[in-house]
Amino acid sequence: MIGAVACLMTGTGCVQYQANVLQPPQIEAKLRARSLGADGLAEFVRVQVGKPELTWPPTALEPETVTAIAWFFSTELEVARAKAETAAAAIMTARQRIKPSISGEGGRNKTPDSIATYAISPSFVIETAGKRGLRILQAEKNAEAARIGVYETAWSVRTKVRHALAWYAVALAKLDSAQTEEKLRGEVLGILQKRLELGETARPELNQALMERAAATGSLRAAEGDVNRALAEIGAAVGLPMAVLEKFPVNVSAFAAVESVATEQVQGAGLQHRADIRRALVEYEEVDARLRLAIANQYPNISLNPGFTYQEGFPSYTLGSLLESLPILHKNQGPIAEQEAARKQAEAEFIALQARVVAEAETSVVRYRTASAEWKTARETLQKVGQAKVMATGTAFQRGDASRLDLTVARLDTMGLRKVQDDAFEKLQAALGALEDAMQTPVWAAIPAPDLHTSKRAEKTK
Repeated sequence: MIGAVACLMTGTGCVQYQANVLQPPQIEAKLRARSLGADGLAEFVRVQVGKPELTWPPTALEPETVTAIAWFFSTELEVARAKAETAAAAIMTARQRIKPSISGEGGRNKTPDSIATYAISPSFVIETAGKRGLRILQAEKNAEAARIGVYETAWSVRTKVRHALAWYAVALAKLDSAQTEEKLRGEVLGILQKRLELGETARPELNQALMERAAATGSLRAAEGDVNRALAEIGAAVGLPMAVLEKFPVNVSAFAAVESVATEQVQGAGLQHRADIRRALVEYEEVDARLRLAIANQYPNISLNPGFTYQEGFPSYTLGSLLESLPILHKNQGPIAEQEAARKQAEAEFIALQARVVAEAETSVVRYRTASAEWKTARETLQKVGQAKVMATGTAFQRGDASRLDLTVARLDTMGLRKVQDDAFEKLQAALGALEDAMQTPVWAAIPAPDLHTSKRAEKTK
């Protein structure tokens, strides 16, 4: 009541409290009801991928489209945006000046004349030593760090999407190998069964083929499970139910088209643009602003207290002044020492971060180069040795110098090399992901880097 009267007296409108109750069942229902038909999703994806002509819903989900969808639905990104908005609102608080106050009194004395006395005394505080500007600077640095945090979160979401897509690509490659091997094992088994019926082979050889076929079938089922789990991980990274993703094929062919990466160029770009490096620099500047504010707090603020008194029909005016918190007992040494120590700590943390980034960059480059060489060797070996053997056996089969069983076994022999290639491909994808994360620079053009300004999605219709 008193606050409402104060607002009316000063002629200003006070903000009224607005209730906002969280309802978990309704929130869960909205999360489960997500789909590609969500309001604003199509336009957001078109802007992110730079394709205004993109049909919606798409016929297939490309890596860039999947990443944009993940940014749209990401709850982590929503939290980062909320933190950035909170930090931005703190700038408004820092800009506010100290509000004036007013006191009043009135009464009568016990003289025979019973004289009435009334007095009003406002108070105004004048900040010195640029304290308000330093508070604003500190808040602005906090807000800048929070905005960089939005980029960091967006990159984290992108990393999860890329990891899920890469695993899906690897799982599909291994599934194809498992299907091929299972089919070839079946052909071998069929040939041996016919030979057994003709008395041209022994039962132990057929039993061995049966066990190898059973093992291949087990590997095939495991590969199918890996594909389903990879697809589920894509759904988790994107924030969509599996039932939605299953309606649209996910195109990961770009992951198979591995090309050489200019590691020196990527490394240089990463060390300059990593979000955590930029954020640590801004946080250091914020700590420095706190130190400057602690130093400024040595100097007292000035309080002006004009007064008006009315007694016996005669008004009187006074002007009082006050120096607040005089630097007598101490000169704010404690807070200054704390902030000096905090600045040294921030400096040490930044140097440690940069050293860790340099080490991660060098390690990831070596890991990528090793994985790339291993993958190229496995691919060339499969092409030169494995395919050459199959071609030679095929030629012999056409001449009548080899049987169909020999040809099938020759194709089976290449499966060992193909598995080596699949394993090398998996290592290469992991190394590429580590290289991107170490530099925070995209290696694949198909998966764009988050934009600090455009990663914030347009407000959806609620």
